Amino acid sequence: MRIVVVGGDVAHIAGVASELAEHDLEWRLDHVSSDADVPAAGSADAPDVIVCASRVGASAGLPVLAGLYRRHPDAMRILLVAPDGDHDLFDALTNSHRILNEPLDSLALIDAVESVAELRTLLDDPALKSAIERVGTLPAAPRQYLALTTLLRDPDSTAAKIAEVVSQDPTVAARVLRLSNSAYYSGGREITDLRSAVTRLGHNTLRQLVLASEVFSAGPEADELRERALRISQLAGKLLAGPSADLATTAGLLAEVGLLLPRTAIDPSTTSYSTTGAYLLGLWGLPAPIVEAVAFHDRPSRVRGSFWVTGAVHVAAALVNGREPDEAYLRSVGQYDRLPRWREMARASTATD
Repeated sequence: MRIVVVGGDVAHIAGVASELAEHDLEWRLDHVSSDADVPAAGSADAPDVIVCASRVGASAGLPVLAGLYRRHPDAMRILLVAPDGDHDLFDALTNSHRILNEPLDSLALIDAVESVAELRTLLDDPALKSAIERVGTLPAAPRQYLALTTLLRDPDSTAAKIAEVVSQDPTVAARVLRLSNSAYYSGGREITDLRSAVTRLGHNTLRQLVLASEVFSAGPEADELRERALRISQLAGKLLAGPSADLATTAGLLAEVGLLLPRTAIDPSTTSYSTTGAYLLGLWGLPAPIVEAVAFHDRPSRVRGSFWVTGAVHVAAALVNGREPDEAYLRSVGQYDRLPRWREMARASTATD
Protein backbone atom coordinates (compact mmCIF):
# COMPACT_ATOMS: atom_id res chain seq x y z
CA MET A 1 0.00 0.00 0.00
CA ARG A 2 1.34 3.43 -0.97
CA ILE A 3 0.68 6.32 1.40
CA VAL A 4 1.53 9.88 0.42
CA VAL A 5 1.62 12.64 3.04
CA VAL A 6 1.15 16.12 1.58
CA GLY A 7 2.69 18.92 3.64
CA GLY A 8 3.71 18.82 7.27
CA ASP A 9 7.06 18.45 8.99
CA VAL A 10 9.47 16.35 6.93
CA ALA A 11 11.41 14.97 9.90
CA HIS A 12 8.24 13.96 11.76
CA ILE A 13 6.80 12.20 8.71
CA ALA A 14 10.08 10.30 8.30
CA GLY A 15 9.70 9.15 11.91
CA VAL A 16 6.17 7.92 11.24
CA ALA A 17 7.45 5.99 8.20
CA SER A 18 10.06 4.28 10.42
CA GLU A 19 7.40 3.37 12.99
CA LEU A 20 5.18 1.86 10.29
CA ALA A 21 8.11 -0.26 9.12
CA GLU A 22 8.41 -1.71 12.63
CA HIS A 23 4.83 -3.02 12.42
CA ASP A 24 5.71 -5.38 9.56
CA LEU A 25 3.13 -3.80 7.28
CA GLU A 26 3.63 -3.85 3.54
CA TRP A 27 3.08 -0.11 3.46
CA ARG A 28 5.25 2.58 1.92
CA LEU A 29 4.93 6.12 3.22
CA ASP A 30 6.32 9.07 1.27
CA HIS A 31 6.24 12.80 1.88
CA VAL A 32 5.66 15.52 -0.73
CA SER A 33 5.67 19.25 -0.14
CA SER A 34 2.73 20.15 -2.37
CA ASP A 35 -0.28 18.62 -4.10
CA ALA A 36 1.46 19.14 -7.45
CA ASP A 37 4.02 16.53 -6.37
CA VAL A 38 1.45 13.77 -5.77
CA PRO A 39 1.89 11.10 -8.49
CA ALA A 40 -0.91 10.97 -11.04
CA ALA A 41 -3.77 8.49 -10.72
CA GLY A 42 -3.09 5.37 -12.77
CA SER A 43 0.69 5.75 -12.57
CA ALA A 44 2.93 3.13 -10.99
CA ASP A 45 3.40 5.35 -7.92
CA ALA A 46 -0.23 6.46 -7.57
CA PRO A 47 -1.22 6.66 -3.89
CA ASP A 48 -3.69 4.31 -2.25
CA VAL A 49 -3.93 6.69 0.71
CA ILE A 50 -3.50 10.47 0.74
CA VAL A 51 -2.83 12.21 4.05
CA CYS A 52 -3.08 16.00 3.89
CA ALA A 53 -1.58 18.29 6.55
CA SER A 54 -3.66 21.09 8.06
CA ARG A 55 -1.67 23.52 5.94
CA VAL A 56 0.15 22.88 2.68
CA GLY A 57 2.41 25.82 1.96
CA ALA A 58 0.26 28.95 2.15
CA SER A 59 -3.01 27.03 1.66
CA ALA A 60 -5.35 25.40 4.15
CA GLY A 61 -5.32 21.61 3.94
CA LEU A 62 -9.03 21.08 3.26
CA PRO A 63 -9.23 22.78 -0.16
CA VAL A 64 -5.99 21.05 -1.14
CA LEU A 65 -7.50 17.68 -0.23
CA ALA A 66 -10.69 18.57 -2.11
CA GLY A 67 -8.62 19.09 -5.25
CA LEU A 68 -6.82 15.79 -4.69
CA TYR A 69 -10.22 14.11 -4.27
CA ARG A 70 -11.09 15.13 -7.82
CA ARG A 71 -7.76 13.86 -9.14
CA HIS A 72 -7.72 10.64 -7.06
CA PRO A 73 -11.38 9.67 -6.45
CA ASP A 74 -10.48 6.09 -5.55
CA ALA A 75 -7.79 6.93 -2.99
CA MET A 76 -8.45 6.84 0.73
CA ARG A 77 -8.22 10.39 2.06
CA ILE A 78 -7.21 11.56 5.54
CA LEU A 79 -7.14 15.17 6.73
CA LEU A 80 -4.91 16.29 9.60
CA VAL A 81 -6.20 19.06 11.85
CA ALA A 82 -4.75 20.91 14.81
CA PRO A 83 -6.42 19.65 18.05
CA ASP A 84 -7.58 23.18 18.89
CA GLY A 85 -8.44 24.07 15.30
CA ASP A 86 -11.82 25.46 14.31
CA HIS A 87 -13.34 23.25 11.61
CA ASP A 88 -16.71 22.00 10.43
CA LEU A 89 -16.59 18.23 10.84
CA PHE A 90 -19.29 17.60 8.22
CA ASP A 91 -17.57 19.87 5.74
CA ALA A 92 -14.20 18.24 6.31
CA LEU A 93 -15.62 14.73 5.99
CA THR A 94 -17.22 15.57 2.65
CA ASN A 95 -13.75 15.37 1.11
CA SER A 96 -12.05 12.93 3.48
CA HIS A 97 -12.68 9.52 4.97
CA ARG A 98 -11.08 10.32 8.31
CA ILE A 99 -9.83 13.28 10.31
CA LEU A 100 -6.78 12.78 12.53
CA ASN A 101 -5.04 15.12 14.92
CA GLU A 102 -1.83 16.76 13.85
CA PRO A 103 1.00 15.80 14.18
CA LEU A 104 0.37 12.45 12.50
CA ASP A 105 0.50 9.43 14.82
CA SER A 106 1.46 6.05 13.36
CA LEU A 107 -1.02 3.99 15.42
CA ALA A 108 -3.89 6.37 14.65
CA LEU A 109 -2.98 6.13 10.96
CA ILE A 110 -3.02 2.32 11.08
CA ASP A 111 -6.43 2.28 12.79
CA ALA A 112 -7.89 4.76 10.30
CA VAL A 113 -6.59 3.02 7.18
CA GLU A 114 -7.59 -0.47 8.30
CA SER A 115 -11.07 0.60 9.40
CA VAL A 116 -11.82 2.35 6.10
CA ALA A 117 -10.35 -0.60 4.19
CA GLU A 118 -12.63 -3.01 6.04
CA LEU A 119 -15.66 -0.88 5.24
CA ARG A 120 -14.70 -0.80 1.56
CA THR A 121 -14.26 -4.57 1.53
CA LEU A 122 -17.66 -5.04 3.16
CA LEU A 123 -19.44 -2.81 0.65
CA ASP A 124 -17.65 -4.40 -2.30
CA ASP A 125 -18.89 -7.88 -1.42
CA PRO A 126 -20.38 -9.73 -4.46
CA ALA A 127 -23.28 -11.08 -2.37
CA LEU A 128 -24.22 -7.54 -1.35
CA LYS A 129 -24.10 -6.25 -4.92
CA SER A 130 -26.22 -9.18 -6.07
CA ALA A 131 -28.78 -8.44 -3.36
CA ILE A 132 -28.92 -4.76 -4.33
CA GLU A 133 -29.41 -5.70 -7.98
CA ARG A 134 -32.42 -7.82 -6.97
CA VAL A 135 -33.94 -4.82 -5.19
CA GLY A 136 -34.17 -2.90 -8.44
CA THR A 137 -34.98 0.78 -7.89
CA LEU A 138 -33.31 2.10 -4.75
CA PRO A 139 -34.69 4.94 -2.62
CA ALA A 140 -33.63 8.30 -4.04
CA ALA A 141 -31.00 10.38 -2.30
CA PRO A 142 -32.51 12.92 0.12
CA ARG A 143 -32.09 15.94 -2.16
CA GLN A 144 -33.63 18.46 0.19
CA TYR A 145 -31.37 17.36 3.06
CA LEU A 146 -28.25 17.52 0.90
CA ALA A 147 -29.21 20.96 -0.41
CA LEU A 148 -29.96 22.13 3.12
CA THR A 149 -26.63 20.82 4.44
CA THR A 150 -24.78 22.74 1.72
CA LEU A 151 -26.75 25.88 2.51
CA LEU A 152 -26.09 25.61 6.25
CA ARG A 153 -22.34 25.53 5.58
CA ASP A 154 -22.58 28.91 3.88
CA PRO A 155 -22.01 31.72 6.43
CA ASP A 156 -24.04 34.05 4.20
CA SER A 157 -27.19 31.91 4.25
CA THR A 158 -30.22 33.51 5.84
CA ALA A 159 -33.28 32.08 7.53
CA ALA A 160 -35.27 33.16 4.46
CA LYS A 161 -33.05 31.09 2.11
CA ILE A 162 -33.25 28.08 4.40
CA ALA A 163 -37.03 28.42 4.68
CA GLU A 164 -37.24 28.50 0.89
CA VAL A 165 -35.55 25.09 0.69
CA VAL A 166 -37.80 23.64 3.40
CA SER A 167 -40.94 24.99 1.69
CA GLN A 168 -40.25 22.94 -1.45
CA ASP A 169 -41.79 19.89 0.23
CA PRO A 170 -45.18 20.61 1.85
CA THR A 171 -44.94 17.50 4.06
CA VAL A 172 -41.56 18.53 5.42
CA ALA A 173 -42.71 22.12 5.87
CA ALA A 174 -45.73 20.95 7.86
CA ARG A 175 -43.52 18.84 10.14
CA VAL A 176 -41.16 21.77 10.71
CA LEU A 177 -44.06 24.01 11.73
CA ARG A 178 -45.53 21.30 13.92
CA LEU A 179 -42.28 20.68 15.78
CA SER A 180 -41.52 24.38 16.22
CA ASN A 181 -44.92 24.77 17.90
CA SER A 182 -44.49 21.76 20.19
CA ALA A 183 -44.20 22.30 23.93
CA TYR A 184 -40.46 21.72 23.85
CA TYR A 185 -39.72 24.55 21.39
CA SER A 186 -42.64 26.95 21.42
CA GLY A 187 -42.20 28.92 24.63
CA GLY A 188 -45.90 29.73 24.47
CA ARG A 189 -45.87 31.75 21.23
CA GLU A 190 -47.45 30.22 18.14
CA ILE A 191 -45.42 30.26 14.93
CA THR A 192 -47.14 30.24 11.56
CA ASP A 193 -44.32 31.10 9.13
CA LEU A 194 -41.40 28.89 8.11
CA ARG A 195 -38.71 31.52 8.55
CA SER A 196 -39.54 31.90 12.24
CA ALA A 197 -39.81 28.11 12.59
CA VAL A 198 -36.33 27.68 11.11
CA THR A 199 -34.91 30.19 13.56
CA ARG A 200 -36.63 28.58 16.53
CA LEU A 201 -35.56 25.00 15.78
CA GLY A 202 -31.91 25.69 15.02
CA HIS A 203 -29.80 24.23 12.24
CA ASN A 204 -29.06 20.78 13.66
CA THR A 205 -32.64 19.96 14.64
CA LEU A 206 -33.89 21.23 11.30
CA ARG A 207 -31.39 19.14 9.35
CA GLN A 208 -32.32 15.95 11.20
CA LEU A 209 -36.04 16.57 10.83
CA VAL A 210 -35.72 17.14 7.08
CA LEU A 211 -33.58 14.02 6.69
CA ALA A 212 -36.05 11.86 8.62
CA SER A 213 -38.99 13.26 6.65
CA GLU A 214 -37.33 12.61 3.29
CA VAL A 215 -35.86 9.18 3.98
CA PHE A 216 -38.78 7.65 5.89
CA SER A 217 -41.51 9.05 3.69
CA ALA A 218 -43.36 6.07 2.25
CA GLY A 219 -44.60 2.61 3.07
CA PRO A 220 -46.79 1.15 5.83
CA GLU A 221 -43.94 1.16 8.38
CA ALA A 222 -42.68 4.67 7.59
CA ASP A 223 -44.13 6.37 10.67
CA GLU A 224 -42.85 3.66 13.01
CA LEU A 225 -39.39 3.71 11.42
CA ARG A 226 -39.26 7.51 11.55
CA GLU A 227 -40.19 7.71 15.22
CA ARG A 228 -37.71 5.01 16.19
CA ALA A 229 -35.02 6.64 14.06
CA LEU A 230 -35.52 9.97 15.80
CA ARG A 231 -35.22 8.34 19.24
CA ILE A 232 -32.00 6.55 18.24
CA SER A 233 -30.70 9.78 16.73
CA GLN A 234 -31.39 11.88 19.82
CA LEU A 235 -29.82 9.37 22.19
CA ALA A 236 -26.74 8.75 20.02
CA GLY A 237 -26.06 12.49 19.84
CA LYS A 238 -26.04 12.71 23.64
CA LEU A 239 -23.33 10.06 23.98
CA LEU A 240 -20.61 12.13 22.26
CA ALA A 241 -19.41 15.69 22.67
CA GLY A 242 -18.68 18.55 20.28
CA PRO A 243 -18.87 18.15 16.49
CA SER A 244 -18.86 14.35 16.85
CA ALA A 245 -22.32 14.57 18.41
CA ASP A 246 -23.73 15.88 15.12
CA LEU A 247 -22.22 12.92 13.25
CA ALA A 248 -23.69 10.49 15.78
CA THR A 249 -27.09 12.18 15.53
CA THR A 250 -27.18 11.74 11.75
CA ALA A 251 -25.79 8.21 11.84
CA GLY A 252 -28.32 7.23 14.50
CA LEU A 253 -31.13 8.61 12.40
CA LEU A 254 -30.04 6.40 9.50
CA ALA A 255 -29.02 3.30 11.47
CA GLU A 256 -32.07 1.32 10.27
CA VAL A 257 -32.33 2.80 6.77
CA GLY A 258 -31.64 -0.65 5.31
CA LEU A 259 -35.12 -1.69 6.48
CA LEU A 260 -36.54 0.50 3.73
CA LEU A 261 -35.32 -1.97 1.12
CA PRO A 262 -37.67 -4.84 0.18
CA ARG A 263 -36.94 -7.71 2.56
CA THR A 264 -38.00 -10.25 -0.04
CA ALA A 265 -34.95 -9.28 -2.13
CA ILE A 266 -32.44 -9.48 0.74
CA ASP A 267 -31.25 -12.80 2.18
CA PRO A 268 -30.59 -12.03 5.89
CA SER A 269 -28.33 -15.07 6.16
CA THR A 270 -25.83 -13.49 3.77
CA THR A 271 -26.62 -9.76 3.84
CA SER A 272 -27.75 -7.79 6.90
CA TYR A 273 -30.02 -4.75 6.79
CA SER A 274 -27.19 -2.70 8.30
CA THR A 275 -24.89 -3.59 5.41
CA THR A 276 -27.49 -2.79 2.75
CA GLY A 277 -28.24 0.48 4.52
CA ALA A 278 -24.56 1.41 4.51
CA TYR A 279 -24.34 0.60 0.81
CA LEU A 280 -27.29 2.91 0.12
CA LEU A 281 -25.70 5.75 2.13
CA GLY A 282 -22.44 5.24 0.26
CA LEU A 283 -24.31 5.75 -3.01
CA TRP A 284 -25.84 8.91 -1.57
CA GLY A 285 -22.37 10.25 -0.78
CA LEU A 286 -22.71 10.65 2.97
CA PRO A 287 -19.50 10.97 5.06
CA ALA A 288 -17.58 7.75 5.68
CA PRO A 289 -17.98 7.73 9.51
CA ILE A 290 -21.77 7.79 9.09
CA VAL A 291 -21.66 4.97 6.53
CA GLU A 292 -19.34 3.01 8.80
CA ALA A 293 -21.58 3.49 11.84
CA VAL A 294 -24.62 2.23 9.94
CA ALA A 295 -22.66 -0.75 8.59
CA PHE A 296 -21.20 -1.84 11.92
CA HIS A 297 -23.52 -0.55 14.63
CA ASP A 298 -24.75 -4.11 15.18
CA ARG A 299 -21.14 -5.41 15.43
CA PRO A 300 -19.13 -2.46 16.76
CA SER A 301 -16.06 -4.48 17.71
CA ARG A 302 -15.15 -4.63 13.99
CA VAL A 303 -14.27 -0.93 14.09
CA ARG A 304 -10.77 -0.22 15.33
CA GLY A 305 -9.93 2.63 17.66
CA SER A 306 -11.74 4.33 20.53
CA PHE A 307 -15.45 4.78 21.25
CA TRP A 308 -16.77 7.10 18.55
CA VAL A 309 -19.72 7.35 16.16
CA THR A 310 -20.20 3.61 15.61
CA GLY A 311 -20.10 2.94 19.35
CA ALA A 312 -22.62 5.68 20.12
CA VAL A 313 -25.05 4.43 17.47
CA HIS A 314 -24.61 0.84 18.67
CA VAL A 315 -25.56 1.77 22.22
CA ALA A 316 -28.45 4.01 21.17
CA ALA A 317 -29.96 1.51 18.70
CA ALA A 318 -29.69 -1.34 21.20
CA LEU A 319 -31.32 0.56 24.07
CA VAL A 320 -34.10 2.08 21.95
CA ASN A 321 -34.91 -1.39 20.60
CA GLY A 322 -34.87 -2.98 24.07
CA ARG A 323 -31.62 -4.92 23.57
CA GLU A 324 -28.50 -5.02 25.68
CA PRO A 325 -25.43 -3.33 24.15
CA ASP A 326 -22.33 -5.45 23.57
CA GLU A 327 -20.75 -5.62 27.03
CA ALA A 328 -17.43 -7.01 25.81
CA TYR A 329 -17.11 -4.21 23.28
CA LEU A 330 -17.92 -1.49 25.83
CA ARG A 331 -15.35 -2.92 28.22
CA SER A 332 -12.72 -2.99 25.46
CA VAL A 333 -13.19 0.73 24.76
CA GLY A 334 -13.44 1.72 28.43
CA GLN A 335 -17.11 2.76 28.36
CA TYR A 336 -18.89 -0.03 30.25
CA ASP A 337 -19.16 1.99 33.48
CA ARG A 338 -21.28 4.57 31.65
CA LEU A 339 -23.92 2.04 30.58
CA PRO A 340 -26.23 2.50 33.63
CA ARG A 341 -26.38 6.23 32.95
CA TRP A 342 -27.10 5.60 29.29
CA ARG A 343 -29.95 3.25 30.23
CA GLU A 344 -31.46 6.03 32.34
CA MET A 345 -31.18 8.46 29.43
CA ALA A 346 -32.96 5.98 27.13
CA ARG A 347 -35.77 5.45 29.64
CA ALA A 348 -36.16 9.19 30.16
CA SER A 349 -36.42 9.84 26.44
CA THR A 350 -39.12 7.18 26.10
CA ALA A 351 -41.08 8.65 28.99
CA THR A 352 -41.08 12.12 27.45
CA ASP A 353 -42.00 11.06 23.88
